[in-house]
Amino acid sequence: MQRDMKWRTLKSEYLIRRPWLTARRDTVELPTGVVNDEYYVLEYPTWVNILAVTAAGEYVFVRQYRHGLGETCMEIVAGVCEDGEEPEASARRELMEETGYAGGEWHELMTVSANTSTMNNVTHCFLATGVEKVGSQHLDRTEDIEVHLLTEDEAFALLTGGKIRQSLMAAPMWKYFYEKRIGG
Repeated sequence: MQRDMKWRTLKSEYLIRRPWLTARRDTVELPTGVVNDEYYVLEYPTWVNILAVTAAGEYVFVRQYRHGLGETCMEIVAGVCEDGEEPEASARRELMEETGYAGGEWHELMTVSANTSTMNNVTHCFLATGVEKVGSQHLDRTEDIEVHLLTEDEAFALLTGGKIRQSLMAAPMWKYFYEKRIGG
């Protein structure tokens, strides 16, 4: 029998509550009785990302500047689940908004966490195959995104060459290429 290792929250205090950053400080008690009065948690909504492949076998990537790293990066499409929106619906919306691509067959590759220790959300990672260009981008005012269609070899080279910097994007890509190329 496994013991319950869940911590008990004795107190929570929000330090900042902004649209893209919410941080709280918890006072927690471990099952051992030890109290940690400064445990920090970053709260985020559920995220989604999409490895999209066109009917012609092209991989839909986006290129955008990422201020945290100070780099312009190639990435798969990603975004936030709106309140009450199912992850696949969010993923379909994000793909359409950022690239103008839609349709195809969809399935969830995996669900991952950026940091299980200090972040409270997960990322649902989808594979969409057979997508087609059906419209134009509908970007938010703060988005500056270029769409790029890559061959499978180019997409794989980005991954193996360390050019996919976002771990939540690299993980489903590694799984996809493993299953496609090695795992059968």
